[in-house]
Amino acid sequence: MPADQQEQGQPIAAGDVNLRPLSAADAAALAAGDFRRIQPGEGWPHEDSLDGLRMAAGGYGVAWLITLGDLVVGECGTHGSPDQDGVVEIGYGLAAPYRGRGHGGRTVRALAHWLLRQPGITAVLAHTDPQNVPSRRSLESAGFVLEGTFRGECRYRLS
Repeated sequence: MPADQQEQGQPIAAGDVNLRPLSAADAAALAAGDFRRIQPGEGWPHEDSLDGLRMAAGGYGVAWLITLGDLVVGECGTHGSPDQDGVVEIGYGLAAPYRGRGHGGRTVRALAHWLLRQPGITAVLAHTDPQNVPSRRSLESAGFVLEGTFRGECRYRLS
């Protein structure tokens, strides 16, 4: 994705959740434990949040905070830029108290469809553990199709 799109930082509405753009500088501050500019929801950051925040801090992909009102309850974004065929991979995570309420499905749907409207993006990929049924349901409810299992993870695609 072009750097200017990342810098524009467009918010994305997803029903009761919103995706708030996250700059590399803000991601670095959050990864370092500086939460002065946000209101973390219960259980956020969760176990995998630091990985996503560090990727965003390094400028690797585009990232958003998942918010419910003013509370940050998760994060999502891309794993780098699209490949030469226009395929980009996403990642996402919600704090445990906010799982199982449909927030994940709404987040994934909004993020994937926003990405597919960007110039040059032809498909969105996501990988998840086969045992992570809530994540698989989120992807399937967003229209992703299971392509198979690769390196021990389920690989989903939305074109």
